[in-house]
Amino acid sequence: MTEQQMNKVSLLVITLNEQDNISGCIESAKGVGEVIVVDSFSSDDTLRIAGEMGAVVYQREFVSHASQKNWGVGKCSGEWILILDADERLSPGLRDEIALACENDEFVGYWLKRSNEYLGRRIRFCGWHRDRVLRFFKNGKGRYPEKSVHERLSLDGTAGSFRGALFHNPYRDLSDHVERIGRYSRGGAKDLRARGRGWFPGILLNPPARFLRMYILQLGFLDGLPGFILCIMASFNVFLKYVFLRELGSRVGAGK
Repeated sequence: MTEQQMNKVSLLVITLNEQDNISGCIESAKGVGEVIVVDSFSSDDTLRIAGEMGAVVYQREFVSHASQKNWGVGKCSGEWILILDADERLSPGLRDEIALACENDEFVGYWLKRSNEYLGRRIRFCGWHRDRVLRFFKNGKGRYPEKSVHERLSLDGTAGSFRGALFHNPYRDLSDHVERIGRYSRGGAKDLRARGRGWFPGILLNPPARFLRMYILQLGFLDGLPGFILCIMASFNVFLKYVFLRELGSRVGAGK
């Protein structure tokens, strides 16, 4: 019965050079009616691996995660849509809940609770213990408002919540984390500028505030060294966001 219910689901995955992750992601959602991969011109074996696993692969120039996901949603034909990042895996329990939800009309979408790993350790604090994402919804009932980073689904209806874990390993290593901070902070700066925010005094106040919130108030110190590094990285991300915000203002002022 579970396989029959999962057949109503379209799995959508957005990729860029995810050859180490894509097979595990798709395998965790086995039984779905279709797998749609929207790729931003990967230079590794992502496309080959996804195709071998039965995915329908499209290539599209990356504009933003919101734009990629909205475009991919338009390619999904299933009654329900499940959106996963390549570095995410459904736990068996969560997969069973998704299958059962396909027969339930009480909600048009569901929150998934993520269990996050960082530098080989499951992060239990740092604010990550409350990490939830709205990623499972009825086709036609969800869309992403345009945003450079941290896009969130806008749902036309009421959402429920699943209990099972969505396993998430967001960074391959520290180098990967540092590289992504550069991209995320630039995108965050664009979003701040669009909201009319200035770089000062935020550049002084917000980075240490982020560290103190995560490490002290959200008990990040209980996550050991990985928790400390994670909090430092988050603070650095905020600092760079304001640096890039100032840079954007300087370019506009110089007429560039």
